[in-house]
Amino acid sequence: MKAMAFVGFKKSGKTTVVENVAKELKKRGYKVGIAKSMHTNFDKKDSDTWKFKKIADYVLVRAQETDALLFDTRDLNSLLSMMPEVDFLLLEGFKDAKHIPKIICAKIEEEVKELNDGLAIGISGIIANKGIEKVNGLPVINALETPGKIANLVEEKGFILPNINCRMCGFDCYKMAKLIVKGEKSVKDCVVLSSKPRVMVKIDGKELPMKDWVQELVEKTIKGMLSAMKSYKEGKIIEIVIKTE
Repeated sequence: MKAMAFVGFKKSGKTTVVENVAKELKKRGYKVGIAKSMHTNFDKKDSDTWKFKKIADYVLVRAQETDALLFDTRDLNSLLSMMPEVDFLLLEGFKDAKHIPKIICAKIEEEVKELNDGLAIGISGIIANKGIEKVNGLPVINALETPGKIANLVEEKGFILPNINCRMCGFDCYKMAKLIVKGEKSVKDCVVLSSKPRVMVKIDGKELPMKDWVQELVEKTIKGMLSAMKSYKEGKIIEIVIKTE
């Protein structure tokens, strides 16, 4: 999965940019997910959902035609792990994220300078209506007129690092993300992402992507069932083939 954060202050055009980029990616046949950071609390104190969330680990809500899952997460990646598998994840907001590249949505040049933490790869939003082509070397792209140009950036330069700061690559995730944005490193240099999965499932020769917790669940379930067999012996590789015809 590739990711891109669209950051900016209020009324900078973030929603319009994300909407048009998502439409363009969908036209190209991709599965797209969107995560939005809200400063208002829609789960108000003393409401029914607020009371339920104080007790339960997860709360499902159906309000007319909208469904929601309420839960608490430790960090951004824990939140994003709840997203089903998509090709591209677009984040509106999340200025504090330090492991994802960003498109800055701004009204004026001063906002670009304030928001650029070394992870910006482009600029859009209200400022793109002023005829400005570049700010601090970053291209300014109008999401209404040429959303395809921003979609191209998302395709080519989108990524998301584990954000666990293991330093196995020699850097923390923020430093590695900045080096990737500069073109001095690539996602392949992340030891965690480049390591081979412990569990691999293929259907008609095509690998089925699985999150880490799914791999762990499959591994423990299969090993648990096999260990009950008298002839079972622990090995480095377990292969199971299921023919459906």
